[in-house]
Amino acid sequence: MTVDLTQLAHWLAGEFDNQPQAQDQPVWFVSLRLWQRPLPFRIQGRLALFCEQANSLYLDAPYRQRILVLQPSDNPQQGRAQYLAFKQPERFKGAGAQPERLQTLTLDDLEALPGCELTITYTNQRFKADPDPDAKCCFQYNGQTRQVILGFEATATQFLSWDRGVDPDTGKLLWGALMGPYQFHKRQDFAAELPVAT
Repeated sequence: MTVDLTQLAHWLAGEFDNQPQAQDQPVWFVSLRLWQRPLPFRIQGRLALFCEQANSLYLDAPYRQRILVLQPSDNPQQGRAQYLAFKQPERFKGAGAQPERLQTLTLDDLEALPGCELTITYTNQRFKADPDPDAKCCFQYNGQTRQVILGFEATATQFLSWDRGVDPDTGKLLWGALMGPYQFHKRQDFAAELPVAT
């Protein structure tokens, strides 16, 4: 079955939270808000989303700003998800809730993240995105090299995040989905903001 990346973009586009999970398992899961806001333009013809999240208690301090680009694969039964970083993330901080901030975004504001790419498959009414074997996704944060193991699953109403932070020296897991995925539920749909194909 061919992977429908447009459908995936519709499912990803929205504002999400994991409040039920955080209330049920507060020791392991912080209450978070996640925004996945469609970019107002395509990147090399491909749909892309601005992603950021915030602690539900500090919604005015969002973090982990990044761009997710959905692209086809040589295998029609798979797709690819490529993450891009901001050269100056502070410039676009808060754009999840205030999308007008993305109107000034250009490709010059972004940089590639080698190793931060996922393979997308679709089975049982669910998209699944997994890192390539031996992939090492690293980025700079506050002058330090950080490593993250990426991964997600998506349905029409739910987004499961498997992202986990890793100590690049020891391989020890530091934060994120240590006891299973963060279970986000869509509270607001942004699919109408996806740019149409030209």
